[in-house]
Amino acid sequence: MFNKRLNEQRKPDLTLLFVIVILLTAGIVMVYSSSYIWSEYKFDDAYYYLKRQLLFAGAGVIAMLLFMVIPYYTWKKYANIILILCFALLLLVLIPGVGLIRGGAQSWIGVGAFSIQPSEFMKLGLIIFLAAILSANQKYITSFKKGFFPCILLIFTAFGLIMLQPDLGTGMVLVLTCMIMIFVAGARLTHFFGLAALGLLGFVGLIASAPYRINRITAFLNPWEDPLGDGFQIIQSLYAIGPGGLMGLGLGNSLQKYFYLPEPQTDFIFAILGEELGFIGGATIILLFFLLLWRGIKIALEAPDLFGRFLALGIAAMLAVQAMINISVVIGLIPVTGITLPFLSYGGSSLTLTLCSVGILLNISIYSKI
Repeated sequence: MFNKRLNEQRKPDLTLLFVIVILLTAGIVMVYSSSYIWSEYKFDDAYYYLKRQLLFAGAGVIAMLLFMVIPYYTWKKYANIILILCFALLLLVLIPGVGLIRGGAQSWIGVGAFSIQPSEFMKLGLIIFLAAILSANQKYITSFKKGFFPCILLIFTAFGLIMLQPDLGTGMVLVLTCMIMIFVAGARLTHFFGLAALGLLGFVGLIASAPYRINRITAFLNPWEDPLGDGFQIIQSLYAIGPGGLMGLGLGNSLQKYFYLPEPQTDFIFAILGEELGFIGGATIILLFFLLLWRGIKIALEAPDLFGRFLALGIAAMLAVQAMINISVVIGLIPVTGITLPFLSYGGSSLTLTLCSVGILLNISIYSKI
């Protein structure tokens, strides 16, 4: 039955493909709308960010189409090599003179006029490796020594390297995504409770080790205590969302992008979207992400083998977790973490790797019973 389904020629999930196209199109429109003021000010070219985003989107779509035709089970054969390369990139970015520092984080490696972010590669690489390990050794996941602990050790090794940059937002997405995969694989709740206790101590240690993280926590609790410092971003974000009302001020009519909200085309693009398109626009984007998650879960449930199920689940969870964290930051539900909104935010590595991921998900859907 498995081989028969692998040989059948089917179409990818058209609903998922439609959602991706809509989100990507909305992202290109919002990148231009939110950035043309900054583009003209910094580069004397109102289309600077738009042109680069179109280039990233074009490369990403080509990569998505390529990944969509590569049989997903091929990735299982190369899972070890992929993970080793991802770890090598994470180590490489920490070398002085190789890693580029932006916004206080040494998270990029320069390649000509462009740069790549190794932590983005690690998210997908670790999902592929975990899917391979869990599908081959699921019976051991209830054992702390043979199943749970080796997976956790691997995850937190990657998390530790990402935190050396430091990049807490990406690290959180990676850890939460992998925890979801391990939980669905059947890990014991008692193991998670023990891990949660250690994680809480570690989280407190991370906060205490870096004063700026303490400032972010206090700014989250009371941004008005330092409105021109650590509370500035969240206050300006809320100032953007508030006036948007039900219908918004209209596309292109944001006031906060006029040098109030720093870099509005990246982490806080949802705030500009809410200001210009209102509650209806913001709710539509959230609904599209829920639809993406639903199709991803359905593809996972109907995949022909365990590797396909875990891989589809991991990709869907990664996108959902990242979107949830980004939007929660923008509307003031959690402290600022600094991660992009999938498909919408400006960025090369993030957008390209996101489209590669959904390309794999679309390929799995070809073999799923949907």
